Amino acid sequence: MNFDEYRRYDALGLAELVARKEVSSEELIDTAAARMAQVNPKINAVTQDLTASARAAPAGQGGFAGVPFLLKDLGATLAGTPTTRGSRLFATDAARADSALVRLFKAAGLAIIGKTNTPELGLWPVTESELLGPCRNPWDLSRTSGGSSGGAAAAVAAGITPAAHASDGGGSIRIPASCCGLFGFKPSRGRVSFAPAGEGWGGASINHAVTRSVRDSAALLDAICAPQPGDPYFLPPPEVPFAEAAQRAPRRLRIAFTTAALQSDALDPECEAAVVETAKLCESLGHSVEAAKVPGDISAMQAAAGVVVAASVAADLDAAAERRGRAIEDGEVEPLTMSSYRRGQRITGGAYSRAIATLHAYGRAMAELFQAYDVLLLSTLGRPAIPLGWLFEERGQVGARVGRFMPNTQPFNNTGQPAMTAPLAWSRSGLPIGTQFVGRMGEEGLLFSLAGQLEQARPWFDKVPPL
Repeated sequence: MNFDEYRRYDALGLAELVARKEVSSEELIDTAAARMAQVNPKINAVTQDLTASARAAPAGQGGFAGVPFLLKDLGATLAGTPTTRGSRLFATDAARADSALVRLFKAAGLAIIGKTNTPELGLWPVTESELLGPCRNPWDLSRTSGGSSGGAAAAVAAGITPAAHASDGGGSIRIPASCCGLFGFKPSRGRVSFAPAGEGWGGASINHAVTRSVRDSAALLDAICAPQPGDPYFLPPPEVPFAEAAQRAPRRLRIAFTTAALQSDALDPECEAAVVETAKLCESLGHSVEAAKVPGDISAMQAAAGVVVAASVAADLDAAAERRGRAIEDGEVEPLTMSSYRRGQRITGGAYSRAIATLHAYGRAMAELFQAYDVLLLSTLGRPAIPLGWLFEERGQVGARVGRFMPNTQPFNNTGQPAMTAPLAWSRSGLPIGTQFVGRMGEEGLLFSLAGQLEQARPWFDKVPPL
C-alpha cells in the first residue's frame, strides 16, 4: 500500500481492509513507518519509534485490528518503555506493565508504533519541552501544533497514523486538534479509567484520542470506556454505543452560543467569525440556536485550578524524589516547572480542599446553563495556532499569553463535562480553526450525533496539510 492509498482511509477503514485481507497489518505498519521517516524530521511529532516491536507483536483481534497507532508520552504506560512526560527527570523511567488504557488499546487490535511529543508534565498548551524539542505544526512549520497532545495531533495531521492517543487536563486534546485541523473529543470525567494510577489534576484530566473522522473517535471511546476495579468514580458504558450514535442524526437541539473568550478579553476576529458561522450552520441543520451568557465565577475557577495543578506537580515530583532518595534540584526540570513545584509545596491541605470545593461550585453554576440548553457552542481557541516560542518570549507574560491562546477549554475540564472540537473553519492564511461544543455530563452520545451531522454538512477529512 502506498501513502496516497493509506491516507484515503480512517482507522476503521484500514481495519476493514485488513479484515477483508486486502492489506496486511505489516503493510500498514510499513507504510506508517515510511511516512514517519519522511515527515517526522520536519515536525518532531514521534519521539520513540516502536515499529520493530509492533511488527513482532501478535496481530490484534478487535475492531481496529492491524491499524498503526501512537501513544502520547504521558498519561499511559507501555511495558518496557519509558514514559518521559517530556521531562529529563523521567527520561529513563521504563514501565513495568501496561496501564489499563494501553491494554484496552491493544485489545482493540491497535498496533502501537511509537510515542508522541508532549511538553514537560503536560503543563502547557504548546509542545516545546527541553528534553524532546519543539513539535511543529504540519500546516505551518513555524507554528505550534498545540499541547499538551501536540505530538499526537501533528502526527495524525501529517498522515503517520489515522488516530493517536491523547489526554486532556486543560484542553490538551482540543487545543492541538484545533491547531492541526482534527477532530478532538474530551470525554466526561470518569468515562476512561486511569488505572492503575490515580486521577489527574483533581479529576480534571481524561484520556482519549485525536482523529481525522468522527466515527474513529466514537469507536475508540467505545473500546476504552471500561471501568476498572477500584476506580474512584466512573460512568457505566453507554446504552447505545458511541459509534452507533455517531451515525444517527440528533434530535432538534437547543444550542447556546457565545463569542466570548472566557479567560481573556476577546477572541481573534477569525475565531469569532468561525463561531458565528458555525451557529448559522447549526441553525440551518434545524437546531434552535441563540446567544447566551456563560455562568460561573471564571476568576475563582482559574485561581482554584492553579492551586490544584501546582499541588499535583508537587505531589508528582515529591514522589519521584522519595523513590530515588534525594530532592529534586534546579536543572532537573524546566524553570517554569520548578516554579510550579515550589508553589505546590507551599499549598496547605486546607487550601487544596477549598480549591476543589471552588471547582465543584463552578461546575454547579455551569450546570444551570444546561437546564435550558443541550449544547454550548464557543470557540476552541482564542486565536489560530501561535508561532513557536511566542508563549515563552516574556516570562512575566506567560500567564496572560496562555489565557489569550486558550481561553475556553479549561473550564470544562473542571466541570467534568464532555467537550469536542471540530475543524469547521480556516484562517485567511490557511490555518485550521476549531469550533468547540460542550454537552451535559455523560452525554457523549449526543455530541457524537451532532459531530456526525456536522461532518456530513461540512466535510473536513480531505483537508490535509501540504507537508
